[in-house]
Amino acid sequence: MRILVLPGDGIGPEITAATIQVLTAASGRFNLGLELIEDVVGHDSLRRYGTTVRPEILDQARTVQGIILGPTATFDFKDEAKGEINPSKFFRKSLDLFANIRPSKTYEGFPGPVGKFDLVVVRENTEGFYADRNMELGNGEILVTPDVAVSLRRITRQCCERIARAGFELAMRRRRHVTLVHKANVLKIADGMLFLDECRKVAAEFPEVVVDDVLVDAMMAHVVRAPQRFDVIVTTNMFGDILSDLTAELSGSLGLGGSLNAGADYAMAQAAHGSAPDIAGKNVANPYSLILSAALLLAWYGRRTGKPAFEAAAEAIEAAAEAAVAARDVTRDIGGNLGTAEAGQALAEALKEHEGPDRQRQRV
Repeated sequence: MRILVLPGDGIGPEITAATIQVLTAASGRFNLGLELIEDVVGHDSLRRYGTTVRPEILDQARTVQGIILGPTATFDFKDEAKGEINPSKFFRKSLDLFANIRPSKTYEGFPGPVGKFDLVVVRENTEGFYADRNMELGNGEILVTPDVAVSLRRITRQCCERIARAGFELAMRRRRHVTLVHKANVLKIADGMLFLDECRKVAAEFPEVVVDDVLVDAMMAHVVRAPQRFDVIVTTNMFGDILSDLTAELSGSLGLGGSLNAGADYAMAQAAHGSAPDIAGKNVANPYSLILSAALLLAWYGRRTGKPAFEAAAEAIEAAAEAAVAARDVTRDIGGNLGTAEAGQALAEALKEHEGPDRQRQRV
């Protein structure tokens, strides 16, 4: 498996280095033959090449079997005419990575504020209120007058159908429960006639899966009160963006939330958090979000190609992460006292030394 590695900005290079350590250990243990190809995006690319994402990077991305994207300073990139392109948006849109898979779970030894839970948010990734990706050309925001702006929200049957299918297929590997999150009482056409309609059509193909639906505002209250009620949550882009950050934080830390952007042909692992420039270079950042995202990428590739060694490697990384959190062999933000590099090294060494728990695990 060839993986394009793009460290990004801020803490990106540090947590990417830790992730590479873990992947190298997993590759050795499971004979994966990983080939990691590193390049640059973000501020480093802007300084060198006058653009945050070079066109040839996309060509390269289409020749590999996966991408690892470190956090980038997306808020800094405001003018694409000046080469300030949002790398995350660029790959999601250019490679049609329509499904953002965001697991959130609690870990033994580091309980979240609302008790033990294990759920996944399946978020549509290519349309919705995101003005930089919901138009073929141009931008979905319009400044009508100096004091009036209009933002367009695009919802299509095709995107609703495929994100629903991704969610139901995932639910079949988990606890067979899907919750559809929407605002159909107000967005009666986009959420009612399109999103819910397409989701229910897909649901009919999965009679083993229990299905319910919840208004997005009520859903925020439900996950804060009792996230244990939920298994797979399927929703549109902006709702999923907000909800997945909330559920990750409820698990104890956004730094424990993995994230995979997947399409029909390509997938990209990406940390759930930002580039945190205030702590960059201090060896204190938590690398686990990117490490767990890389594990999701291995599992995706293993299922897609029928190569169980990659799924086994992903499970081993997750098991080693669970054990490290329980033992507090982690960074300070999640109860340990290790630096970024040391946390990555400890997890890599654990992968080399231990086979992990011999038990059946749910596969995300």
